[in-house]
Amino acid sequence: MLGKYTLAVAMLSLSVLAHSQQGFVHKSSSEYVVPTDKQVLEKLNQWQDLKFGVLFHWGLYSVPGIVESWSICSEDEDWIPRDSTIAYDEYKKWYWGLIDQFNPTGFNPEQWARVTKNAGMKYMIFTTKHHDGFALFDTKQSDFSILHGAFKNNSKADVTKHILNAFRAQNFMVGTYFSKPDWHSEYYWWSRYATANRNVNYKIERHRQRWEKFRQFTYNQIEELMSGYGDVDILWLDGGWVAAPRQDIKMDEIADMARSHQPGLIVVDRTIHGKNENYLTPERSIPDKQLPFPWESCITLSNDWGWVPNAPFKSPNEVIALLVEVVAKGGNLLLGVGPTPEGVIQPEVVDRLEKIGDWLRVNGKGIYNTRITPIYNSGDVWFTADKDGETLYAIYVPAKDSKETAIEWEGNIPRKGSKITFLQSGKSVKWTAQEGKVKIVLPDRFAEGGNIKVFAFKKEPQ
Repeated sequence: MLGKYTLAVAMLSLSVLAHSQQGFVHKSSSEYVVPTDKQVLEKLNQWQDLKFGVLFHWGLYSVPGIVESWSICSEDEDWIPRDSTIAYDEYKKWYWGLIDQFNPTGFNPEQWARVTKNAGMKYMIFTTKHHDGFALFDTKQSDFSILHGAFKNNSKADVTKHILNAFRAQNFMVGTYFSKPDWHSEYYWWSRYATANRNVNYKIERHRQRWEKFRQFTYNQIEELMSGYGDVDILWLDGGWVAAPRQDIKMDEIADMARSHQPGLIVVDRTIHGKNENYLTPERSIPDKQLPFPWESCITLSNDWGWVPNAPFKSPNEVIALLVEVVAKGGNLLLGVGPTPEGVIQPEVVDRLEKIGDWLRVNGKGIYNTRITPIYNSGDVWFTADKDGETLYAIYVPAKDSKETAIEWEGNIPRKGSKITFLQSGKSVKWTAQEGKVKIVLPDRFAEGGNIKVFAFKKEPQ
């Protein structure tokens, strides 16, 4: 929703972020610019109805099960593990050589789509190219792609095509993640110089023709994705350090070209404030406060974006609690899932996603198609609202192992004499309101400790 007060101003401040987790976190933009394209606004409104999406990181890094791409960046950071017994240049050669080992013969995009649909997810973003430059689509700009590796003779070698088709068949909104930096490209990391960090490793002002070749290379690859893979709803761009003024790839031209192929396309030039960041993307975090413009928390199911062996996963209740808080604050949740090197979603992940889907099938009215309400939180209770603004949902997220028999909140008083319906049972529950506080006493058979519970009611007019 682009609320009336959102449309009244073009720029709004973003709250300080909370709930940080381990690993590198891209900083979020501090302001938002409302799009002027009516088709983009319409698609954003549709996207805001969906609430729950999935982000797939899958590529060369999946073979050894290491942090995506970053180990070939020479920055000395705790979250970038690298085999210290191998010289850096030799390590990069080993990593590039994984193109001859990435052979996902079990690749099953229909399973990905089925599992995530059963989880209640409504849109997807697929990593077509990460910072390492390995393209998982049929690019003509480089030989460093899945069409030139160990998987090249498979009938599903153009994995991006098969993934997008599988998700469209399940009525998902589909998006393509694309890394603006390309560490394999000689136009970005020129072998003439050392690769000191994540940035371009030569002076652009001294080698303008080389940078122009990189700019055209990037433009051409994005045009391949926008023109050769059917309908695309979201272009999700990563690598925010590639931006004007220094690393200028002329994003306005790229966005115009992309929309010439995909009218109404949502462009997410993430972390770069301006007209090409159609929604904001706080990473591994949730804003402290409710935000009235489009945004999405991208958070991993495990500790990493891609597949790693023996990963610890969040429980279904933990994910549901994240989803509830995000939606109450006005955002969408994009959950990171890393398919295995063989090309499937592993059983441990399937089991968690199924349980999340079970909860959403019962309680989804409090999540999907909702919008923010002024009083959105009271203790362990979060609130969402139907678009009519009259029906509210109180979502109780108990502390772990709590044994609640009654649920209380302040504000959002139900209409006098009206019902509060417990979605789990479909039946009304007894409630009282006194001095601005609401109290619900649950029947014994529904007072199950630890369960996240949703109640629907009509709000007292203000």
